[in-house]
Amino acid sequence: MVRIWAKVLKNNKIVKSFVYERVETIDYSLFFDYTREICEALDIPTPVLIKTHLFNYAKYNNVKFTKTDFVESIDFDKLIFENALL
Repeated sequence: MVRIWAKVLKNNKIVKSFVYERVETIDYSLFFDYTREICEALDIPTPVLIKTHLFNYAKYNNVKFTKTDFVESIDFDKLIFENALL
């Protein structure tokens, strides 16, 4: 099962939160699809996903996206994904 807790932070406070769930096991080749679906649900732009983001999520069970990871301008400081299955 895939369960990702997505948090949008501004000034170190959670302004939006969403728990994304899928029944299948996690497939890192689909991680961009997970990211896109989460961002659509939160109504925010989708960040650029690089290999380091995947490694951080796989190794540390979380990944942080900052303003530099977005092509579009954003009105928040960070987007954080955490593995909600732990």
